[in-house]
Amino acid sequence: MEKVNKVLLLMIAMAAIMLAAVGIDRGMQAYDAWKWESERLVRYEQAYADVADMQVTISQLSQDQEAITAFIEETKSYFDTEAGAGEGWGTSQEDAYGKFEEVWAEQDLPEAEWSEELDVSGDGLSENADITGNQLLENIDVTGNGLPENTDVTGNELPKGPDVTGNDVSGNSGVSSNDLDGYTDISGNWIEEGGEISGNTLTERQEIRSSYMETQMQNKIDLEVIAENSADFSDISITCLGDSITEAANLSNTEDYQQYSYPSRLKELLNAESVTNLGIGGSSIGRYWENAFVDRYKEIPEDTDLILVMGGTNDGFCMSDKDIGTMEERKAGTFIGDLDELMRGLRENYPEAEIVFVTPLPNILHDMLKKERDYLLPQSVLVNIIIQLATEYDIPVIDLYNSNILDTHDAAVIYNYMPDGVHCNPKGYSVLAEHLAAELVRLYGGDVPKEQE
Repeated sequence: MEKVNKVLLLMIAMAAIMLAAVGIDRGMQAYDAWKWESERLVRYEQAYADVADMQVTISQLSQDQEAITAFIEETKSYFDTEAGAGEGWGTSQEDAYGKFEEVWAEQDLPEAEWSEELDVSGDGLSENADITGNQLLENIDVTGNGLPENTDVTGNELPKGPDVTGNDVSGNSGVSSNDLDGYTDISGNWIEEGGEISGNTLTERQEIRSSYMETQMQNKIDLEVIAENSADFSDISITCLGDSITEAANLSNTEDYQQYSYPSRLKELLNAESVTNLGIGGSSIGRYWENAFVDRYKEIPEDTDLILVMGGTNDGFCMSDKDIGTMEERKAGTFIGDLDELMRGLRENYPEAEIVFVTPLPNILHDMLKKERDYLLPQSVLVNIIIQLATEYDIPVIDLYNSNILDTHDAAVIYNYMPDGVHCNPKGYSVLAEHLAAELVRLYGGDVPKEQE
């Protein structure tokens, strides 16, 4: 009996030790979590303050062409490799197009036939294919045609109007390394799983032209899409969920400032029934600040037909490896976990609505913050996660980040459109709205003219 009691006492002691160990471990985990949250809060608040200071600095320089150009040159060493290309394009429209003419003069192509709005997006032009000089009458559709290696159709003339956009690049088709010069447009193409469209990333676009030039060219195309659109949005209600860029919060000192916001302009451009602006300055997709998208998406009216979600800029100002989370765990309080919850919630709570996510515009402030914060992740990491999760939930994405428009790594964009380095002026918000309107026409317009499909 005595032996049995000793065994029982030993087992009880071991159990007590194990429970104590578990308790200590859980206690340490709780302490680590509390410590991380405390440190993260301090880090986020400091980043927010630093961003505000940077905006003031850039705003003070923004209307002096020489000053803002010099500032961009001085800070280029902080830029990600994913941003900041397009050197030497100047700060004015005249400078940009002057540089364009210099570059174009070096191309072995007939200037008169190629200089205006040529659209050959999605086509695979294999090495040595020659299509110079032949005539394709306006509105001829050669979508999806393949030109194998060494194909020679010398003499083709491509005047304004031919369209090969919207090609279906399915399976594992590759159209990598396409040269996209002039007014080439590859927006709106439907890319099935495995499709490769190398040449369509921000870096690759920047190697072709500056953001200011891209913005000018794309805006001209967007306005044509809107003007020629015959689709009816008059019975469509739209809600825009976003941050200060959606709210146009930087213009809050201006009377009736929300008239300049992209949602207000969107209503006019599409002649929509209504547009609800749920943009709140300083908010993020994830739960880092107050008014996180994931905590307030249920404010979207139940009868909304189309939901636009544009965010990620503020998330990027504080994002580390630990903050981003993992695709496997998708833990609440991480970017991946909260974004997953947001997309799932939108799908479940608004089953009849069309949902579209919009990636954030690239901005110079993000890279300037990285100067002192080497833990910050590139904006492209957040963008790729948005696209990946949206693909899982079958949600279309308007990819502003990789479009190369309104990128404040370009001094001309700051000077003309985004005077504080991250927010638009009224003209910039109008350009943004026009691009989003044109993209919505491409996505849901239905009866879109052939030239712009």
